[in-house]
Amino acid sequence: MKKLLFLILSTMSITASAQQIMSPEILWKLGRVTPLGISKDEKSIVYKVATPSVEENKINSKFYTIPRNGGAPTEIKETKSLLNDKNISQDGKYIVYNEEIKLENILGKDFYPELDKSNTQIYNGLDYRHWDTWNEGKYNHVLYKENKDGAIGIDILKDEIFDCPQKPHGDDEDYIWSPDGKSILYVCKKKAGTQYAISTNTDIYEYNLETGKTTNRTEKNLGYDTNPAFSPTGSLTWLQMKREGYEADKNDIIVDFKGLKINLTSNWDGSVSSFQWSKDGKKVYFIAPVDGTLQLFEVNFPGLTKIAVTVKQITSGDFDAHDIVDITGDNAILTRTDMNHALEIYSYNLKKKTWLQLTKVNDEIYSKLSLPKFERRYVTTTDNKKMLVWVILPPNFDASKKYPTLLYCQGGPQSPLTQMYSFRWNFSLMASQGYVIVAPNRRGMNGHGVKWNEQISGDWGGQVMDDYLSAIDDVSKESYVDKARLGCVGASYGGYSAYYLAGIHNNRFKTFIAHDGVFNTQSMYGTTEEVFFNHWENGGAYWEKNNKIAQKSYTTFNPITLVDKWNAPILIIQGGKDFRVPIGQAQEAFQAAQLRGIKSRFLYLPEENHWVLSPQNAQVWQREFYKWLKETL
Repeated sequence: MKKLLFLILSTMSITASAQQIMSPEILWKLGRVTPLGISKDEKSIVYKVATPSVEENKINSKFYTIPRNGGAPTEIKETKSLLNDKNISQDGKYIVYNEEIKLENILGKDFYPELDKSNTQIYNGLDYRHWDTWNEGKYNHVLYKENKDGAIGIDILKDEIFDCPQKPHGDDEDYIWSPDGKSILYVCKKKAGTQYAISTNTDIYEYNLETGKTTNRTEKNLGYDTNPAFSPTGSLTWLQMKREGYEADKNDIIVDFKGLKINLTSNWDGSVSSFQWSKDGKKVYFIAPVDGTLQLFEVNFPGLTKIAVTVKQITSGDFDAHDIVDITGDNAILTRTDMNHALEIYSYNLKKKTWLQLTKVNDEIYSKLSLPKFERRYVTTTDNKKMLVWVILPPNFDASKKYPTLLYCQGGPQSPLTQMYSFRWNFSLMASQGYVIVAPNRRGMNGHGVKWNEQISGDWGGQVMDDYLSAIDDVSKESYVDKARLGCVGASYGGYSAYYLAGIHNNRFKTFIAHDGVFNTQSMYGTTEEVFFNHWENGGAYWEKNNKIAQKSYTTFNPITLVDKWNAPILIIQGGKDFRVPIGQAQEAFQAAQLRGIKSRFLYLPEENHWVLSPQNAQVWQREFYKWLKETL
């Protein structure tokens, strides 16, 4: 009898523990896995796990290895001895690195040393601030030196006022050694001031150590040239966007083979995120969005033969394949996420098409949670196209009940809405709070063909708004959707979408949340730091009276012109160091809402940029987000 009672209590305990749901506190206890590479002996994977500490308001990291065929992880103290260092030349003689160097007088005390307490800044052109940092005359430069203690570095950009690595997010992937160790290749946008702010023309330069001369390897291409790498046979390879000023152009794989530049993906209707050569040099593997996911592809390399170039999708399923860590033989080491699970490292058998999860950093936490269910839904748009809509249902979903429902508006505006796992806009967390989430792959999403992706440019308030409304209207036909409790949420372009929909929703939505959203396209043009973005997306400048696309962008498609039609509560969130969508956008929106008597709240994060990175600020963000929904929905 005692044994039976013990078994019953144990079962009850297991059932109870499995019925926990995701919360903001649990989300920010999850470890964040980053693969660092394959060990020198090629037997192990080296990776980092970063774990937030809300109490300490910081993120702590540990390093591990795990056998590439699976097994128990081993914590390690350092990674340098285990990994090949790409920044050391092949002969081991030199090492390449980067430093920030002061090159330009910007500060008042630069010009007037005797006024050393001045905090004045003086600019003669744009690019005076970028992302979340003001320009103080310092530039990232690439240097090399002998690989020994005490060696003195040589700056290969000399006194050029250009950046490599590229700001704001570039790292040492922006420079590599040539296979013979005689040259350094690096990515740089060699434009300054206002010209820098209106251009996307990065090129790949080659610096010869012996002669000290620099050659532009991609001079004829006017868009982005990034991610340089060499094939096993020594051919320079990179990612290329053709059109200057278009940051979301189709990204193709280019191979410079015996002086001929071969575009491997020109005839494929998609855009490449990252790539890696096969070890035999016969094909290139790459990651790209497709139909609401990220997947692994391959493309053969024909050289100068007449063999047809063929792109082949390798993986498929409702998940995102992120990083290609290594592909050897039939074994691919990749990272994966889905809407319910943070990134982990997997092994994928190319022949058997089977997956093996290698790292299990968060499995214990997930095992105690009742997780939401995500479904694909295809909705017919107003122009008779088929649109993928992700629908995320709460844990323990009961179709006989009615649930408040959120329309999620993706940022970008050109960015794929895939099986992502965000630590802020987390679908699993949203659904776990009792909401149905509707996430449409509206116009501007990669993974549905180049035309679908490009249709949003110059049309921010047009077809894409119909796409949003088609999605929420279609899902609202379900009996489980409480049509009296619909909300609309989003950030960046998604924030713009919330502002715009607030003026045209025709009483569909009961509440709105806009984070770092564009509210006034005219003042946005006058204060954002990457002007090329506005030129492309809005068709030009607001003063171009004969430019029909621009005039529509700055008038008809300007959310500020619709404020008189706002009739629902709105939460406005803004990072103080967001120079992409500056603070004035949120201030204008909040002031308009307040003066119109609309219930509104302003959540201001003075030290955050376009994202929210601090653990405690992230917790405040989450708590205020759901507090607002409880108050208004």
